[in-house]
Amino acid sequence: MKRKKAPEEGASWMDTYGDMVTLLLCFFVLLYSISSVDEVKWKALVKSLNAGTEQEVTELVMKSSQNAGEAAEDTDKKENLTFDELYTILKKSVKEIGIEDQTEISKGDGFTFISFRDKIFFDGDSSYLKKEGEAVLDEFAKVLKKVSSHVQEVQIIGHTSQGDPDIPNNVRNDRTLSALRSMEVTVYLQEKNVISPDKLVSVSYGQFRPIATFKTKEGRARNRRVEILITENNAVAKNLQQYYEEVYKEK
Repeated sequence: MKRKKAPEEGASWMDTYGDMVTLLLCFFVLLYSISSVDEVKWKALVKSLNAGTEQEVTELVMKSSQNAGEAAEDTDKKENLTFDELYTILKKSVKEIGIEDQTEISKGDGFTFISFRDKIFFDGDSSYLKKEGEAVLDEFAKVLKKVSSHVQEVQIIGHTSQGDPDIPNNVRNDRTLSALRSMEVTVYLQEKNVISPDKLVSVSYGQFRPIATFKTKEGRARNRRVEILITENNAVAKNLQQYYEEVYKEK
């Protein structure tokens, strides 16, 4: 009688095991992408499943963890910010630009307040916006755009200083200069199209809202300034003096 041909051997059990390990690794990588896994335990798990792929998978996990951390820290790269985040991002921007010693930033209930010394935007008795000033406003505009939906109003306030402590400024020149400076900043921001134009308000006070003495060079430098007051939607209405009492009370 003719001997029956023996059936061909099935696939090696190692092939099946390898497929199973691959699927398990994919499954755990997916789980990690939506949760946090202890690094030490993860390495132990990978090693127990397949020692040969430990390094590759661990590197993948570490890279994913690093990217997640960077994303959490880059608040300033978000397309939209809450009003409460405005102050923090502005402080960071001022530091990065390198104008901390020429800028004062404060916040309170429903508002953020910025005071720029005159040299940032303008020279001497000029109302011509400097290129350096434009660069500062460009950074400010980027932040303002991200919070624009939460903003009720942006006041740009121009001030001068009394050049001679004993002699008031020429009335016309004084008023005109502070008005032109606030207008230049307002127009520049409006042309950036980062916020509705009806929320931009240009205000000027000449020499009549000083925050320091006219008698010293340092005091006059502080008085020559451009302020930006940003109020939140539905914020309680206040006059400028009330804001000043909060902003400059310790200065």
